[in-house]
Amino acid sequence: MNGEVVVVEDVAGAFSARVVEAFLARPNDGFSVALSGGDTARRCYERLAAEAVDTIDWWKVDVYWGDERCVPPDDPDSNYRLAREALLERVGVANATFPMRCEEGAEPYQLRVGELGRFDLVHLGLGPDGHTASLFPESPALAADPGRLVVLNDDPLGHNPHRRMTLTFGGIARARLVLFTVVGEAKREAFARVRAGDPTAPASRVHADRVVWLVDPAAAGD
Repeated sequence: MNGEVVVVEDVAGAFSARVVEAFLARPNDGFSVALSGGDTARRCYERLAAEAVDTIDWWKVDVYWGDERCVPPDDPDSNYRLAREALLERVGVANATFPMRCEEGAEPYQLRVGELGRFDLVHLGLGPDGHTASLFPESPALAADPGRLVVLNDDPLGHNPHRRMTLTFGGIARARLVLFTVVGEAKREAFARVRAGDPTAPASRVHADRVVWLVDPAAAGD
């Protein structure tokens, strides 16, 4: 598989520590991070907000998203809303935030990511079907041209509702560090497929300068 596996009881705590470490080791004055969605992400962001108020200078942080559901920003399914409630409102400030807006199409975000050049950190999760971001099995985004960094995508198998905007593999590959967080027995089969290098699990195809998997024992299995 791609990356380093770290099995930890407290995934949210390990995530918080790794983000602080990446911020302190950043090569430039600013720090660009792409956020995720889901219950595990919420716990990670709440923990980060609680532990990194003083260790991270949030005025230096630019916040992007790795994917977004095409719903209003105040919808319960919105990744923007999740990040706002779990992290941004708790730390009180960020230098800039760049939500994905499906109604604008993918091109404006494509241009923004292209202008950024590199993400310092991209946070990803793992779906039970092996997807990450909104790169679903058998979906068109898996075959995106290497120069295409952001696309609109759907789940052709119907397991995940809502049309999505997502970073492609090429967009994720611009990260200096990718942090996966994987929690719970429900993710065990998908994680086993990733570890085996199963190409039908899209998460197994993620590459970046450095990829770290923070996995709890229930998801790691044997």
